[in-house]
Amino acid sequence: MQPPALLCALCCGLLAAAAGAGYSKDRCSWKGSGLTQEPGSVGQLALACTEGGIEWLYPAGALRLTLGGPDSDARPRIACLRPARPFAGAQVFAERAGGSLELLLAEGPGPAGGRCVRWGPREGRALFLQATPHRDISRRVASFRFELREDGHPELPPQAHGLGTDVACRPCSDAEFLLASCTSDFVIRGTIHGVAHNTELQESVITVTAARVLRQTLPLFQVGASGGQVQASIRTPLRCGVRPGPGTFLFMGWSLFGEAWLGCAPRFQEFSRVYAAAHANHLHPCEVTLD
Repeated sequence: MQPPALLCALCCGLLAAAAGAGYSKDRCSWKGSGLTQEPGSVGQLALACTEGGIEWLYPAGALRLTLGGPDSDARPRIACLRPARPFAGAQVFAERAGGSLELLLAEGPGPAGGRCVRWGPREGRALFLQATPHRDISRRVASFRFELREDGHPELPPQAHGLGTDVACRPCSDAEFLLASCTSDFVIRGTIHGVAHNTELQESVITVTAARVLRQTLPLFQVGASGGQVQASIRTPLRCGVRPGPGTFLFMGWSLFGEAWLGCAPRFQEFSRVYAAAHANHLHPCEVTLD
């Protein structure tokens, strides 16, 4: 898509000075007001941390935000944004190669869990925040948290990273859940204990009784010293309509802001069958211990 008219000022070099007074002490977060910004200007912001937040009060004009510092530009990166509710007064775009923009966040309820974007090694890690026109901006705040992490599997399609929520409710194919068992942030075998729905956040929280944690990149699920069963929470968009069901599943997914989000969840017996067939034909992407 083409840059909005307001952001064309960027192409002409009409950039406002950085709002240094709004940075936190560690320069991981920024808070500022559109009321202090000159009309038609594009404020420049830079945050070098891998986690932080933006709180834009009374949005007006536009902001350009770079993430991760200059040393991160040589490596593929994934950035995830989670908006505060309500998110009002602005839209957030990701800058892509060639100057095009990709919409990530807009006014309204927004996607459950937020949105993620993947940048290649030759793309800048930049976000554009554009104020949306309103007669009354007194109660409008555009606020979100961000996480930036290195893309450990740049050769894989976006679905393997759990980017976005467009395919979150679609059942995984055999090939996809074999791949997910190798690339997910967590893989646990367990049963569904219950499901709670949060209409405000548009999320469903699945309480899982985990019999075994096969792998995890972060300590999302803590197993007791005795190795017994534990309960854990896994989130998924409310629109997926998850309901409790019998049987043992293999829950796989990714971590967003310290929370577990569901990717694929085949029944354990089904996964075992598919994995055994792939292993016999030397087509399994990685070794998975199922016992």
